[in-house]
Amino acid sequence: MANPVGIMPCLDMQNGRVVKGVHFVDISDAGDPVECARAYCQAGANELALLDITATVEGRKTMLDVVLKVAQACTVPFTVGGGISDVVSAAAVLEAGADKISTSSAAFRNPDIIAEMVREFGPEKVTVAIDVDQNPTLPSGYEVWIDGGRTATGTDAIEWAKRVDGFGVEVILPTSKATDGAKTGYDLPLIRKLKQTVSAAIVASGGAGKMEHFFEAADAGATVLLAASVFHFHIIDIPELKEYLRSRGVKIV
Repeated sequence: MANPVGIMPCLDMQNGRVVKGVHFVDISDAGDPVECARAYCQAGANELALLDITATVEGRKTMLDVVLKVAQACTVPFTVGGGISDVVSAAAVLEAGADKISTSSAAFRNPDIIAEMVREFGPEKVTVAIDVDQNPTLPSGYEVWIDGGRTATGTDAIEWAKRVDGFGVEVILPTSKATDGAKTGYDLPLIRKLKQTVSAAIVASGGAGKMEHFFEAADAGATVLLAASVFHFHIIDIPELKEYLRSRGVKIV
């Protein structure tokens, strides 16, 4: 674990509120996004993610007013995703104050968008998120899902990640549907397979329930450790998590 890791709370947004689900469903309220962002910055988060989880399926753009308010409250880099389907919508989110944009379903449907965004904004501004679920019939055992985890694609997730990596993006954010919100640990085989396949940094996402899970993800090769409910509901607080990781030899950004 030579690479230092960063802690990234994730604010999943729906109707202007932070929410949290299990396996992409069973949504419950987790607070006001601006208050959450401010609290996480004060607690020592290295980055923040703001994901408008229903923008794509509702066929609308990201809520720019929320991005603007969070940007004003935020003192660390933050990534915004959900409903970003082209260069124009990405530019609007960046202009509202986001440091990076994340694209998922739109990028899968039209991979040229990734190249366009990288060219327009630089590779450091573009994250590609990949929702996956286990599928033993595919070579890697993982399948890409889109539309907020609602639509199976039949595409091998590792092959898609390899293609995404070829566009030069610096960060890939895979979320495993099987572990999302379950608090049973990240999908470590997925992280390992991606680490062996791509040069982009890997964000561990979906499944953290205790501090050991964060260590396991870092050990598997993730350099950004993303979580939501354990932070939102104070099951784990960031200062104690950082202290724990340091005690196990993990360098923090």
